[in-house]
Amino acid sequence: MSQRILIVDDEKPIVTLLKYNLEKAGFSTDEAYDGLEAVRKAESNNYDLIVLDLMLPELDGIEVCKQLRNNKIETPILMLTAKDEEFDKVLGLELGADDYLTKPFSPKEVIARIKAILRRTKSTTQNSFRSLKIGELVIYPERYEAEINSETITFTRKEFELLYFLAKNKGKVISRDQLLSGVWDYDFVGDTRIVDVHISHLRDKIEPDTKKPIYIKTIRGLGYKLEEPVK
Repeated sequence: MSQRILIVDDEKPIVTLLKYNLEKAGFSTDEAYDGLEAVRKAESNNYDLIVLDLMLPELDGIEVCKQLRNNKIETPILMLTAKDEEFDKVLGLELGADDYLTKPFSPKEVIARIKAILRRTKSTTQNSFRSLKIGELVIYPERYEAEINSETITFTRKEFELLYFLAKNKGKVISRDQLLSGVWDYDFVGDTRIVDVHISHLRDKIEPDTKKPIYIKTIRGLGYKLEEPVK
């Protein structure tokens, strides 16, 4: 069965272009032209991925993304934005989008990004579901959750995938470029602030004191590593 993509954009020519190229690449598609319709369809259908424009009538893409994640809908999201502003990109990823593309884009690039996201999602799903324990932090891959002192912590998909990647490489220094490749599955052309933003959010959730992290250490000039806290 072909993988199903929901295309959300209020510009019909863009929807038509994406629909044609995605179906030519072997995907099946559905479409929505405003934010409210996107939320309704995403909540009532099983899609493999959502291509979501930022600027939409009724609800914008940021609000759509926020509502879906708040409603525990973890369908991967590729966000499209006509704004080449770092704020929009980072905010979208903070709220649970898996990736972004800035308009104008080529259909080939959209398809490549979609395949990368789906490949990464499949890889994470197929990973061993053995829990990992590091200090008081217990990571549960099957639930996309962790616990500290029996208190459950929830994450966005990318936050969890970043934490899990670091945990599987416990004690190793991982560069930002390696994290981009390992977690996002492709290069962000030097946009490593996305890694730093996600690391900051992880620290907010797992560190007793974010100013003196005991789990995720910054190795100046090299990257990050996750390690056992010193007792």
